[in-house]
Amino acid sequence: MPSEFDQTRRQLLAGSVGIATSLYAAHGMAATEAGSPTRVDEGEVSGATVSFPAIDAPTEQPGSPPPNPDIPGQRVGFAVVGLGRLALQNILPAFGQCKHARLTGLVSGDPEKMRVIAAQYGVPKEACYSYEEMARLRSNAAVQVVYVVLPNALHRDAVVRAAQADKHVLCEKPMATSPDEAREMIEACRAADRKLMIAYRCQYEVNNRELAKRARSGELGDIQVIDAINTQNQGDPTQWRQIKKLAGGGSLPDVGLYCLNTTRALLGEEPIEVIANIHSPEHDPRFKEVEATVSFVLRFPSGILANCASSYSLHEQRNFRVLGSKASAEIANAFGYEGQKLYISRRDGQAEARIELNLGVKNQFSLEMDHMALCVRNNVEPRTPGEEGLQDQVVMAAIYQSAQTGKPVSLPAVSRRDAFRGPPPDDGHA
Repeated sequence: MPSEFDQTRRQLLAGSVGIATSLYAAHGMAATEAGSPTRVDEGEVSGATVSFPAIDAPTEQPGSPPPNPDIPGQRVGFAVVGLGRLALQNILPAFGQCKHARLTGLVSGDPEKMRVIAAQYGVPKEACYSYEEMARLRSNAAVQVVYVVLPNALHRDAVVRAAQADKHVLCEKPMATSPDEAREMIEACRAADRKLMIAYRCQYEVNNRELAKRARSGELGDIQVIDAINTQNQGDPTQWRQIKKLAGGGSLPDVGLYCLNTTRALLGEEPIEVIANIHSPEHDPRFKEVEATVSFVLRFPSGILANCASSYSLHEQRNFRVLGSKASAEIANAFGYEGQKLYISRRDGQAEARIELNLGVKNQFSLEMDHMALCVRNNVEPRTPGEEGLQDQVVMAAIYQSAQTGKPVSLPAVSRRDAFRGPPPDDGHA
């Protein structure tokens, strides 16, 4: 005989099913049987994608859709050249969040390290190459893109060799160590009919893109001043970034470049004049060959002034501020690998309001690699092609010239907006 407790439990369960069924019916979501999940919970299939209707009220921030990645065999294959800190800590793990790109090859000068990494990521032995073997990439159809992640001075040679192996190229920033090297890289890819993209991850990061969209829409009013600062305190003086032969320069081409490129990308304009100063602490072994701190001002045709600073000898700061006549905006940690926060400040009645826009988190490296993959698949010019990298090399050369001479340096006027960029990423697919 069932106990009184068992009878009570059955009654409660039956009542719960009845309530759930009534709720489904009240919302026009009849279940095939009592308690069955509905389309809201199970989603629906359309072609090769799965989607879900909104589950929260319209007052709530919409949730992210499922990633709907391509099946592995249809993703664009990437070989990563150089297995240093950036590649191992950030780039290789980011393939796990890619929808259109996958890791299919490795190139390294350290065979033992490459063996370990290949095992971790499932890269077959035959898809692992030394630097001297890069020409063999030509016969590997699983590799369509080569991602160059080497010290700056080695970019030119690796890009040229990848293009000669008939591969498209994604190259880390800075593109090169001089404008002439950048031009050679562009020409090599053009001659091979291969795409060249520079890895300006901030141009794909969601907060940076949102701020650029709002600034260009006029929401901030007339923009008059931009402040951009990117500093870090370097340690071991033997690292390659402190060796001019490998780095090409100090804080400017490494972290100062983010200030320069992000400002250019936000405005779509090109600077017509720069003035700069450089300072390095005396007797500091870290700065025997490269500069520590660079401060520079960019003047744009519209009259906007951008105050920029970078350093290898200051505590970490990575902030970007845009000051307009109606409002101001700031991205905290703007140039970091993660942790960006976007704020808008404006009048709200009798008050000054500062709101944070929560746009969610997306991996910057995954976004840029997926963009490159779609450009290859759809035969579209990347948003940040080689010409974008070349323009930064031209401006940085002028910054160094100004710091050396103590005088402003003029740059050629460029009238067209986004003159060196391809189409923006397709948010519906990348």
